[in-house]
Amino acid sequence: MKKILIIGKRGFIGNSLSKYLKKNFKITHKSFADLKKFGSNINNFNCVINTSINKKYIEKKYNEKFDNDLKISNFIKNDKTKYIFLSTRKVYKSKANIVENSELFPKTNYSKNKLISENKLTKKISKNLVVLRISNIIGNKSKIKRIHNTFIDIFYQNIKKGLMFDNKKDFKDFISIDKFCEIMKNIITKDLKGIFNVSIGKKIYLNDIVFWLNKFNKKKIILKKNKIKNDCFFLNNKKLMSKIKIENSKKELKEYCLTISKKKFS
Repeated sequence: MKKILIIGKRGFIGNSLSKYLKKNFKITHKSFADLKKFGSNINNFNCVINTSINKKYIEKKYNEKFDNDLKISNFIKNDKTKYIFLSTRKVYKSKANIVENSELFPKTNYSKNKLISENKLTKKISKNLVVLRISNIIGNKSKIKRIHNTFIDIFYQNIKKGLMFDNKKDFKDFISIDKFCEIMKNIITKDLKGIFNVSIGKKIYLNDIVFWLNKFNKKKIILKKNKIKNDCFFLNNKKLMSKIKIENSKKELKEYCLTISKKKFS
């Protein structure tokens, strides 16, 4: 059984991965703060996944002091320990049907920092590196305290105020946390390497997501025009899907959102 190290205990991604992957792998789940204690043992693992992040890495210009992934990679001394780097779709210029070699145009400090980390890790551990450029992960609210709110958290905060926004023809690319975990399991099992887009690979209209998540709400909601301009995009995921060959459909995403809505309002 493969031994997997997951770093980051505060976020819903790390905790979701730990819960899901323990069905198939031997999981060790640590916080980044424990790195000095367990860092020397990293080479005993088949795979390392970091979900922790420094707030300054999100907000400020790149500095190695804020780069958790680079610090973790410094402990890797062999070609057998795979490192999965969770990057972002925001390294791309927003548009439809984005492939892995599409134009890179990060605009925020966060996205610029992710791209810098990609390049630094590639220089250091290219033989055992997986870079995942991930679309919008959505997941149900858990009891875990999160560093920042998810799409669903923000949506239900607005619903609580009695508001829902009409996004007309705006679209993005969403993937459920459950599907993300299933994809991660297959990436580890099939021992993949390289850069991959992780997404549903289709246009998901924001009004569809809004309708699904609010389906079982019986309270009256005011529909307001959204004045914020959304950066519409979807990622082409054919490179990854051709290798792992699992179902990844809009129908599944809809069912996931309806399940969340039913639990929320029942």
